[in-house]
This record gives sequence, structure tokens and C-alpha cells, in this order.
Amino acid sequence: MSWGTELWDQFDNLEKHTQWGIDILEKYIKFVKERTEIELSYAKQLRNLAKKYQPKKNSKEEEEYRYTACKAFLSTLNEMNDYAGQHEVISENMTSNITVELARYVQELKQERKSYFHDGRKAQQHIEICWKQLESSKRRFERDCKEADRAQQYFEKMDADINVTKADVEKARQQAQVRHQMAEDSKADYSSILQKFNHEQHEYYHTHIPNIFQKIQEMEERRIVRIGDSMKTYAEVDRQVIPIIGKCLDEIVKAAESIDQKNDSQLVIEAYKSGFEPPGDIEFEDYTQPMKRTVSDNSLSNSRGEGKPELKFGGKSKGKLWPFIKKNKPPPPPPASASPSAVPNGPQSPKQQKEPLSHRFNEFMTSKPKIHCFRSLKRGLSLKLGATPEDFSNLPPEQRRKKLQQKVDELNKEIQKEMDQRDAITKMKDVYLKNPQMGDPASLDHKLTEVSQNIEKLRLESQKFEAWLAEVEGRLPARSEQARRQSGMFDAQNPATVNNCAQDRESSPDGSYTEEQSQEGEGKVLATDFDDEFDEEEPLPAIGTCKALYTFEGQNEGTISVVEGETLYVIEEDKGDGWTRIRRNEDEEGYVPTSYVEVYLDKNAKGAKTYI
Repeated sequence: MSWGTELWDQFDNLEKHTQWGIDILEKYIKFVKERTEIELSYAKQLRNLAKKYQPKKNSKEEEEYRYTACKAFLSTLNEMNDYAGQHEVISENMTSNITVELARYVQELKQERKSYFHDGRKAQQHIEICWKQLESSKRRFERDCKEADRAQQYFEKMDADINVTKADVEKARQQAQVRHQMAEDSKADYSSILQKFNHEQHEYYHTHIPNIFQKIQEMEERRIVRIGDSMKTYAEVDRQVIPIIGKCLDEIVKAAESIDQKNDSQLVIEAYKSGFEPPGDIEFEDYTQPMKRTVSDNSLSNSRGEGKPELKFGGKSKGKLWPFIKKNKPPPPPPASASPSAVPNGPQSPKQQKEPLSHRFNEFMTSKPKIHCFRSLKRGLSLKLGATPEDFSNLPPEQRRKKLQQKVDELNKEIQKEMDQRDAITKMKDVYLKNPQMGDPASLDHKLTEVSQNIEKLRLESQKFEAWLAEVEGRLPARSEQARRQSGMFDAQNPATVNNCAQDRESSPDGSYTEEQSQEGEGKVLATDFDDEFDEEEPLPAIGTCKALYTFEGQNEGTISVVEGETLYVIEEDKGDGWTRIRRNEDEEGYVPTSYVEVYLDKNAKGAKTYI
């Protein structure tokens, strides 16, 4: 069925219909455009949702993602990002393949339609002009015929009248002939124009208009096909991302199936294991004998008279602090850099005869301060100010080992980074030496020195933490200061109080305290005096000798004065804080600045280790 033959007289209606078709196409374009905006908005909301629940970097929440369930949730969040990306792909493809293409096609369609209807109006105008010419020639032929008829009647009237002169009759006859000739000419002209009009009209209705309407029909059919193809594309764009979305969902299922409850349970053990053993049985204390009562293993001190074996560091106490009673305050941290901060390294003194609390408190108030007490006071002040011990001695053994290992790994990475930088600078310097025009080799000396100093500092720091780690793992001799053995069975957020050194030694080797200790520690401490228990402590073995390069006046407590040229024994070398522990005789020992002495270590001595 052709519009040219069936709708030859519906020019105006076809014009309206084709305009409606274009409006439908533009409406569909608007629909797709709004769909793309919805997809983008949905994708953005999905991304924001995934980002909202992502763990914060360097936060406790990030540590929780070691568990398989949390890892699965993290995988779900990542897959949701990919899921959102597919909706962005839908939006992009619909925009490029439908919206943009149809918008361009609509512009072409409008131009084509405009051209066809312009040709149709032109054909209409031409046939209208031909019709007007036909009407004009027809009216002229009719008028000339009437004029000729009147002229003929006038001639006949004049010819019949005997009173009219011959000249007037002749004039009337000539006038009638002229009019008759004009009528004949008008007739011929009218006949010619009529034939021309009939031809033009036939061409118009059977050739021009059918051709124009056929083109308009083809244009409209192409528009219909195009909108159908766009609808197919609309579906295909969605269909193309379904496999990828399916993979995202499959990965979410895979992540869910990867959850290992046993592994998560083991991680909980590793995260919170303290390294302590459960408390042992509490022995009966006989109060019927006022001065001779049996002391349980978890009291302030063990009885010397009972003949019980001496507890050494690393041994496990039979009796532990009951985990549900109030814990004692933590031991103080190492002193600040203003005074020696290296921790004394020596064997633990044996536990003393337990005495009544009132007696021991009197001794605590009147005893002479010792070096260890000064260091404990500094450490307690540090914890009061909210500082964390550098060696993580506030943590349980297992957690402390992990922290120290983590710190050693971080320092080793930094050392490797600095070494790589040093190698790069060295290579660049070699290039400058071979090609002076590229740069001055001396300009790199300062940077090279700075990097070398950084490496040296990092190595000292790493060796310090390695020593602490080795101590925790039992590779080095245990240090005497109780801070190295504290296992963290206390609340680090509570303000720390200064405990006397006797209390430090009377605590169990792994850092737990007895209830009696808690009661003593809760008493108001008015001084840093400690009992004379350290008088019986075994002296640290000498690990070498040193010679004083300069005179040093040890005015701070914990230090010792030396004279230039004096030779002394080294009992603990510098741990990276700038102080070395030395001994003059059995009664005089303390710390001096490392830069003030020249140390000669005995490599065969127990505990000797060079920190460089």
C-alpha cells in the first residue's frame, strides 16, 4: 500500500502525522536519557555505600579485617564497586549507542521531512498557478464570445435599419468581425491552457505527489525501524553486563564460602593470648602462729627459711594472681633521655622473707633510694603522662613479641629503603665523576652523609628492638628490671603509681601480682625509698673495660662521676640511647655518656653484644 495513491489528497494530515512520529522519537530519547541518569545515580550510591563501610586506614577496624568473615565482607564491598561499574557501563553505552545516535538521526529526519514537504508545497503552488491561468483564459474566452455576439447583433440591427447610412453599417460590420476574431483567439488560448492544465494536473496527482508521499512513507518507515532497533539496543546493553554482574555475584558467593570459622577462632587466640598460665592452687596460710605462717606462692614474697628453690626469670610461677581480682598498677617505664635509659641487665634477686605489711611499709618509708628506684620513678612518671613504653613492656608476652617483631620488620624496611637511596646516590656520583659536565660530584656528599647517618640510626634502633625481641623469645639473658617481664595484666589507661623495687621482685616472674601486692600498691606513696633488698642482689658480670676520655660529673641520680684517664669495668653497653653502664667497684656503679669513654668489649663475655 502506497501513500501516494491511497492518500493523494491527505497532504496536511501526513504533515501532522510525520511531525507526531518525530515527537515520539524525541520522547523515547528523553526516556533513555533519564534511564542513564538513574543508572549513574544508582552506581554512585552503590560506590558511596561500599566506601562508607570500607575500613579506615591505620585504624583498629583495619586490623579486624584479618578474619575471614571480615575479608569476605571486604570482598563483597569490592564486588559492589565492580557491580556499580557495570551500571556505569550501561549508562555509557545507552548514551553513546542510543541517545547520541538517535539525537543525530532526529536532526537528519527533520531536515529530510522538511525537504519533502517543501517539494510538495511547491508542486501545490504550481498546480494552483496553472488553475488560475486556466480560469483566467476561460473568463476571457467567455467575455470575448459575449462581446462578439453583441457586436453581431448590433451589425444586424444597423443593416436592417433603412435610416442608417451605408458607412455606419460598414463600420458595425467591421466591429463585429473584430469581436468575432477576438473570440476565436480566446477560444484557442483557452483550449491550449486547458490542455496544459490537464497535463500538469495529471503529473501532479499521478507523478509528483505520489513520489513525494512515497519518500515521506519511506522516511516514516525508517523512523519506525530505527526506534525498534534502539529498543533492541536498549535491551542488549543491559544483557551485555549480565554475565559480568553474574561474576560479581559469584565472587560474593565465593567470598562467603571462603569464610573459615576455625581460622577466625585461631586468630582470636593469637590476638589475645597473653602467654600466662592459669593460676595454681592457693596454699593454706596458718594464722595460728603469728610469726611463722606458711606463705603461698602468690604472696608478696617466698619464705627463705622454707628451703624453696629460688625463682629465676623465665621460670613459671605456680601460683598466679587470680584473674578476676583487682590488679596492681603497672611498673614504671624506662627513664627519659635526660638520664640513662638503658635497662640494667642482670639476674633476678631471690625472693625475701615475707614480713608483716606494717613493718614492710615502714622500711619502704625509711630505706635509702637506689638506682633502680630512680629509674622506676622516671618510668612511673612517663606512664602518668600517657606515654607507652618503647619496648612494649606493658603488653602480655605473646602480644609484646608480635609488636616487637612488627617494629623490627618496619625498621628493616626503612633501612632497605635508605640503602637503596644510598646506592642510587652513589651511582649518580660515579656518573658525575666520569662526566663532570653532567654535575658536581661534591654536591652529593652532603646527601650521601645524611643517608648514611639515617641508616646508622635505623640500625641502632633495629638492634635495640631485636635485643628486646630476643629477650622475649628467650635468646638473650633476662634483664633484671621488672619492666622487661611485665605481661600486661593491668589497665594501661589508669595512672601509674611508683612501686618500690622490692615489690617489683616479689611479683611473679611473668608479671602477675598477688592480692597483697595490690593492697600495698594502693597505699599512698610519699617517697621513692625502697628496702635494702638490692643489697643482696648479685652484681652484673663485666663484659669489658673502658677508659674515660673526659672528666664527667655525675650529678643526676643513676649516674657516676669519672676522671679523665680512669679505667673502669663495663657491665652494660650503650643500647642506642647514648649511655653506658659501668662499675668502679662493688659499691659504685652507674651510667656515663658513651661519648665520654672508649669501650673495649670482651667478646667472650656473657651477654656482650655490640650495638652499631
